[in-house]
Amino acid sequence: MTAAERMRLAALAVSAARIGYSRASGPGGQHRDTAETRAELVLAEADLAASDPADRDRLVAALGLARRPVRLSAQDDRSQARNRAAVEMRLRERVIRALTPPRPRRPTRPTTGSVERRLKQKAARAERKRARRGGWEESG
Repeated sequence: MTAAERMRLAALAVSAARIGYSRASGPGGQHRDTAETRAELVLAEADLAASDPADRDRLVAALGLARRPVRLSAQDDRSQARNRAAVEMRLRERVIRALTPPRPRRPTRPTTGSVERRLKQKAARAERKRARRGGWEESG
C-alpha cells in the first residue's frame, strides 16, 4: 500500500467519523464554564457503511473497529476549532500508523567475539568429552 493510499484512507476515516463537543475541564475561568470547546471524535464500524467495501474492511481490520470504536478527544486548546483540528490529526496519524506495514527485520551476523567464544566453548566441551573416554585396558 502506497503512502497516497494510506492518506486517502485516513481522509475517509476523518470524514466518516462523528465529532461531538462538550465542556472542557481545566483552567479557563468563565469561558470554560459556558463554552463547549472539548472535541470528541468517535469512529465505529457502522460509520464506514457508506464507503467502499474494500476500504471499509481494510480500516476495520487495521483499527480493530469490529471489537470497539476508536474514541479520541482533545481539550488542549480554548478554541473548539483547534481542538477539532487536533483530534482529526490524531485520527489521521493513527490510521496511517495502523496501515503502515512493519519494517522487516534484517538478520544480523554474529559478532567476531561471539563466534570466537562459541568456538572456544565448543573446543572445551570436546576436550572434556575426549578426556572422559580414558584408555581402558582389557585384562584377561
